[in-house]
Amino acid sequence: MFTVIIIMFLGIAVGWLSKGRASAYIRRLITFLIWVLLFLLGVEVGTDPDVTGALGGLGVEAFVLAVAGVLGSSVLSWVLYKFVMRGR
Repeated sequence: MFTVIIIMFLGIAVGWLSKGRASAYIRRLITFLIWVLLFLLGVEVGTDPDVTGALGGLGVEAFVLAVAGVLGSSVLSWVLYKFVMRGR
């Protein structure tokens, strides 16, 4: 954990020291590295038999959580809208 924190602060220091220099190059590099990390995460998940074996159940749980989140946000947004617009 200490190593991660040191690396993060080193990155902050390098970014601070190189303000404005090679900004477009760095952004493209970061985007590429994020895509590589996502790919490697997918490979790791795909090779884990525990995860792939429980994929059906995980999919159902993810769907239920997504629908509940959207419905809850919609209902509470509607209630807040009605409460705010009550006096108008």
